[in-house]
Amino acid sequence: MPEHIPGGSGEFDGRTVLVTGAAQGIGAAVADLLATLGARVAATDRTQDGVDALATAWNRQQAKKPMGERSAGRLEPYVMDVTDRPAVESTVARVDRELGPVEVLVNVAGILRTGPAAELTARDWSDTFAVNTGGVFNVSQTVAPLMAGRGNGCIITVGSNAAGIPRTGMAAYAASKAAAAMFTKCLGLELARSGVRCNVVAPGSTDTAMQRALWTDAGAEQRVIDGDPATYRTGIPLGRIAAPEDIADTVAFLASDRARHITLQELYVDGGATLR
Repeated sequence: MPEHIPGGSGEFDGRTVLVTGAAQGIGAAVADLLATLGARVAATDRTQDGVDALATAWNRQQAKKPMGERSAGRLEPYVMDVTDRPAVESTVARVDRELGPVEVLVNVAGILRTGPAAELTARDWSDTFAVNTGGVFNVSQTVAPLMAGRGNGCIITVGSNAAGIPRTGMAAYAASKAAAAMFTKCLGLELARSGVRCNVVAPGSTDTAMQRALWTDAGAEQRVIDGDPATYRTGIPLGRIAAPEDIADTVAFLASDRARHITLQELYVDGGATLR
């Protein structure tokens, strides 16, 4: 992970955070940042190697710093498949025992299956919804009652700007992200009186392995920035692809006490690409 040291180090000291999809991309950036800010982070993904590598890199990064600059946080790897409800419940219970009650949940795990809407296979549709929507449902529904019982907590779902604007070739992904976003906001409405906040961060094109898998040649990134009238897609007004750290910074703000009066919101972090 690249070193990323924002202001306010220590803001999450003593808080336990669970991040799904933490092995790479946005999930890894979120886990890295919140641990650097002092949180005890349970970095979860469905494969051991990815989260182990993340934890090793974070620990090495901390070891290189002078003692007075090291984070009070921890980054611990956990294997968890968000589509497996018993595994989710078991992992949440284990995190509670080993790191403490989860105060912040960040739902990042997601997959992308592309293709024309009329040609998508039933398997592509069901697999996409199982992870992108079912995963948010499984983990949020497991953690939310525990948060509500304690009278505080924060759930953030990392969605996509595709949830709010039609995209050619992305019907399953866009629909699954739209469903996850609305579930998160409905959950937030029901939990508001218990002190639990629920928000959505909606990235646009971000420099991750998922994004790069869509690029077939050296000019692909610039075409995303410029836009493509043939696919009814605007470009990015700010003129660059987001870095995963841009999304992580937004998540950290919404998870912090600085956002204590913000709930039921969907914040687009896409450089203006959806013109919102």
